[in-house]
Amino acid sequence: MSRINLDQLKTFLCVVRQGGVRRAATAMHLTQPAVTARIRNLEDSLGCALFDRSGGTMRLTKRGERLLRYAEEFEHLTELVARDVIDPAGLDGHLRLGVSETIAQCWLPDLITRLHRHYPKLEIEFNVDISSNLRAGLMDQEIDLAILLGPISEHTVENIDLPGFALAWYVAADAPDLPGAAFLGGRPVLTYARNTRPYREIRAQLIAQQGPGVAIFPSSSLSACFRLVEANLGVAALPRALGAPFVAQGRIREFDPGWHPNPLRFTASYMGEPRSQLAETAARMARDVAMDYDKAQASV
Repeated sequence: MSRINLDQLKTFLCVVRQGGVRRAATAMHLTQPAVTARIRNLEDSLGCALFDRSGGTMRLTKRGERLLRYAEEFEHLTELVARDVIDPAGLDGHLRLGVSETIAQCWLPDLITRLHRHYPKLEIEFNVDISSNLRAGLMDQEIDLAILLGPISEHTVENIDLPGFALAWYVAADAPDLPGAAFLGGRPVLTYARNTRPYREIRAQLIAQQGPGVAIFPSSSLSACFRLVEANLGVAALPRALGAPFVAQGRIREFDPGWHPNPLRFTASYMGEPRSQLAETAARMARDVAMDYDKAQASV
C-alpha cells in the first residue's frame, strides 16, 4: 500500500473513463508504455489484477470495480485540496483551451493574462476552431475548456453562459448606395462555416425570402469574410464588436436589410465528470473577462 500514489490512481481512473490505454495516454499527455507501467505498478502494489485483458479489451475485474469507488473519492479529495489548500501561485498545471474565432479576436488575450496572473506556473495550450470541432474535442477529453457557441446539451458537461455578440450586416464602404434589402439580392452572402448555428439560421432566412437560388459562401475564417466584404465581393452578417474597427477606418459600412440574425450565444463549457477545479476556475474567469469586455463595448 505504501507504494500507491495519486498518479497511479489518476491513471487508473483515466483508463477506465477513456476505455483503454491509448486514449488515456492521449488525454494525459503520456506515452502508452508510461500509462501501462503505472497500471502494472498499481496492480503489483495491490497484489491483484484490476483489468481483465482477455479478448483484446480492458474490462474491470471485481477488485477493479471496488477500487474505482475509492479512486473517485481520492480524486474528489484532491480537488478539494487544490481548491482550499494549495496556493494558486504555486500550482504547476496544464490547461488545454479551445476557443471560437470570435472569442480569439475579442477577449482571449485578456483571459490568458488573467489566468497567468492567478496561476503564474500554468502552461496554457490553446487552439482556435469552429464550435462543432471544439465540442468534439471536449467530449473526447482532448481539451479541458471549450469557449464555443453553446450550450452543450450533455449531462456530463457544465456550461457557464457568457455575454452574447450582436450581428450586423456589412457591405464595402465604396459599394453603390442601394436600399438595404437590395444588397442581399445582388451579392453572395458570406457567413459562418456550414456546420454552425449562425449558418443554418442565416441560410434558412435567406431561402425563405429569396428562394433556394441564393448564393451563400460559408467560411471558417471571420477575418477572410471581412476582407472579402471590404473588396466588395459579398456582404456578410458578422459580429458588430469585430466589425466596428473596420467601420471606423472607413473600409466597410453597415446596412439594414430589415432583419438581423440572432445574437451569437457562447458558453464556457467543461466536463463535470471527471471534475477539474482548474477548468472550472478558468471557466468562471472567462465569464468575468467576457462581462468586462461586454461592459467596455457598451460604453464605446
